[in-house]
Amino acid sequence: MANVRLRLAGMRRTIEAKADPHGGTVSFGGQTHRIDELEWDAPIGGAMYGVALNDEKEWAALSKEMNAPPYEKPPEGPVLYMKPANTINAHRRPVLLPRWVKHLQAAPALGLVIGRTAARVRREQALDFVFGYTIVNDLSILHEQRHRPAVKEQARDGFAPVGPWIVPKEEASPLSSLTARVYVNGRLVQRADPSRFRLPVEQWLAEVTEFMTLYPGDVLFFSWPADAPLVTAGDVVRIEIERIGVLENEIALEQGGDE
Repeated sequence: MANVRLRLAGMRRTIEAKADPHGGTVSFGGQTHRIDELEWDAPIGGAMYGVALNDEKEWAALSKEMNAPPYEKPPEGPVLYMKPANTINAHRRPVLLPRWVKHLQAAPALGLVIGRTAARVRREQALDFVFGYTIVNDLSILHEQRHRPAVKEQARDGFAPVGPWIVPKEEASPLSSLTARVYVNGRLVQRADPSRFRLPVEQWLAEVTEFMTLYPGDVLFFSWPADAPLVTAGDVVRIEIERIGVLENEIALEQGGDE
């Protein structure tokens, strides 16, 4: 059992609970519930920022492109993208696939939930500003352009399932051992861990907060997109990160509407 912070549908704030992901139960208020019988809400309330080009495999695959015009060299600092409020989704809630799209990329991501205001933090103190960890499904429509923000492809409604809860960092395993596994319809399709990150998350926290303050409840997340699976309507995506939990969502076809 792990101590977690969670929020269910209709709750204004997160609550403390004890979770047993392997047993499929969560306990709070003196009662134990089956995880799959509850209606969940995202356990975060701040801004969400993804660190792009942090996956070594993705960096290697894009090396030639990054050295071509108009940039002609790789980025020297952190490249961030946002998952705005409209993208926030929750455990076991559907993700809508636009009718004009065949597939989505479902990249697992480790989310660091900020616990206190972080500005110009030093690398060796960076984790002192982190409250805990959560899981993010960093969904996007496939796109090749790299020279403008991919807002239309990454920031659609519901494209950032988060949860199911936050595990305080004291309850979690060391960051280096937080292996992510992705299952699609019950089949293991991806396995990744922080050894693939170009820089440690502590370094990214230091670099990001050098120019941008992060506030309690904000999430800085790190994905593994290079070999992330492609999913389509009817698929069930399950992301597991050891000692953090399980985030599951079904891809459902959007009803009506055009591009």
